[in-house]
Amino acid sequence: MRILLAALSFLYLFGLPAAAQETPIQALLQEQRDLIEQSSRRTIGPAIDALAESGLPAAQEVLERWQDKALWQRESDGRFFFGEEVDRDTLRLIEIGSGEALGEVPDDGYDQLRPNSGIRAMIGAALVRFQLNDPDPATRAEALDSIARDGEAAHLAALRDSIAGEADPALKARKERLERLLTISFDPDSAARVAAIQSFAGDLGVDARAALNPLVATTRVVVAGQPPEDENIARVLAPGSEALPAQEAYALLVEAGLAPPRLGRGDIRAALAAHVENGRVGGVPVAALDSDAARDRAYAALAEAGRVPAAATAAEVEAALAAHSFYDRYAAPDPAVTDAANAALEAIRLKVGLNQAADLTLDALSLASIYFLAAIGLAVTFGVMGVINMAHGEFIMMGAYTGYVVQQLVPDYTLSILIALPLAFAITFGAGVAMERLVIRWLYNRPLETLLATFGISIALQQLAKNIFGTQARPLTSPDWLDGALVINDVVSISYIRIAIFVLALVFLALFLFIMRRTRLGLEVRAVTQNPRMAASMGINPERINMFAFGLGSGIAGVAGVAIGLYAKVTSELGQDYIVQSFMTVVVGGVGNIWGTLLGAALIGFLQKGIEWLNPSNTLAAQTYMILFIILFIQFRPRGIIALRGRAAGD
Repeated sequence: MRILLAALSFLYLFGLPAAAQETPIQALLQEQRDLIEQSSRRTIGPAIDALAESGLPAAQEVLERWQDKALWQRESDGRFFFGEEVDRDTLRLIEIGSGEALGEVPDDGYDQLRPNSGIRAMIGAALVRFQLNDPDPATRAEALDSIARDGEAAHLAALRDSIAGEADPALKARKERLERLLTISFDPDSAARVAAIQSFAGDLGVDARAALNPLVATTRVVVAGQPPEDENIARVLAPGSEALPAQEAYALLVEAGLAPPRLGRGDIRAALAAHVENGRVGGVPVAALDSDAARDRAYAALAEAGRVPAAATAAEVEAALAAHSFYDRYAAPDPAVTDAANAALEAIRLKVGLNQAADLTLDALSLASIYFLAAIGLAVTFGVMGVINMAHGEFIMMGAYTGYVVQQLVPDYTLSILIALPLAFAITFGAGVAMERLVIRWLYNRPLETLLATFGISIALQQLAKNIFGTQARPLTSPDWLDGALVINDVVSISYIRIAIFVLALVFLALFLFIMRRTRLGLEVRAVTQNPRMAASMGINPERINMFAFGLGSGIAGVAGVAIGLYAKVTSELGQDYIVQSFMTVVVGGVGNIWGTLLGAALIGFLQKGIEWLNPSNTLAAQTYMILFIILFIQFRPRGIIALRGRAAGD
């Protein structure tokens, strides 16, 4: 059966005239046959280039099959085929170019092309040309991703050739940027590298710094005499300076084998004690070993006799350091390249610093908006009523849990948030009115009792939340359109949730100002705040205004709770994380003044972020420093940034 199969295959393969079986790609392979058969990395390049540049439709498949070791050559005439091993002794052949199946044959008359890793890498670089010019934009993008991850010198020419014909503007921009990055790393032309480096001056991309930093990396070198003139030296180091302590310099000499090790005095004493013979050590009487110089002479005699390792004396150390030069050598040998890289990196560092400041400012504004939302309700109750409400944080917690419950009932996260915001306001408004009617109204002008009562209510509300929802943190999921962040560049970014909170804070600021400045209710609130007795004499009911003000402040706290819960886990202790900052915001800004609250939130937000930037590893220290600063601030301005005239100001 095997003989019959071989005969049929022979007749099939050789029964047709050679011209009928010849294809353009086969003809090209035959032209490069000698180089392919040699299969040497040093000589195979022209054959691979000929295939890649041929423009033949089958060239890409040939390179791919060759790389995958699926290219076979017939021994009798040197023709090439695609081959698939059916079993250990049988091969299924496919005609190159036409893709025609030629049947199964014994594999003993065929040689498999087995490119080594070096040749496979060269083939891979050639295949990049096809991928970079593929009609599918996704394939071209994948090729660019691959080059960006692991670029090679062989990719540079293919990338340059593909730029002119790129129709997609975004992909063309990526190709041009990647070409400049590869030029920096692999182009042998110094002028081209310098031009590419200069184009990245001030660029914030991480890929630019990744390409530039290796050029200015240094290696510390020590040589006898003066530094060589043909090396690209970053700086010459003087032994004993701050940059190169003498001990470190001598260690470099020892490591390079240019000087013997220097032993400590304790090591020398131990070695001498171990070699005492007849009252002498190295020919020196033990009684005479009363100085470092004498001990050095004795140790040197032992070293000369080969009884101990050679060790340098202090004088020899100084002489060795003086006889050698120490310097840092750039990794890139071309001074023009390293000078351009240093200049570009300096410009990048300056721009990165400015953008880090902008990023820190955005973080501070975001934090200030959160504190403003948390404190605006407290500013209302504290400013209008003079009530220190220690349960204000629990109203924030109630708002967050309201959002969580709504999301359990309404799976659509966008709709659930839209429902939760007014519902949280309504629930906490009602809770605030109830608290004012049942407790606060009986404790006016008794600040200590009010503080203790609201603190007790705070504990009770926390325990009630634990009994209902448990101690496990509950998620308040943001809608999909709030996922991710607004990325301005590789340094500056801000999450969409924080942007939404910032916008919400501005909305509440505008709404509060409208109510207070454009409505009769706001006029009455301002009247009661400034002079409650005069307001009562004008027909205004201060108790009703107090009730409304407390409810309004509590309702705003509930809305703040929904916003805060979008990025913080909802727990019964959520409010405690913001009550201290809320009080500080109100006190620093000025009790009862909305603009003062806004300024106080900004001051505390910027202060906290600034301290965290200076001491990023210790957030507790940042909180402590911030509180100390606030205490010091109040000593000089006890009424806050904007002092309020009226009852809350003590008038």
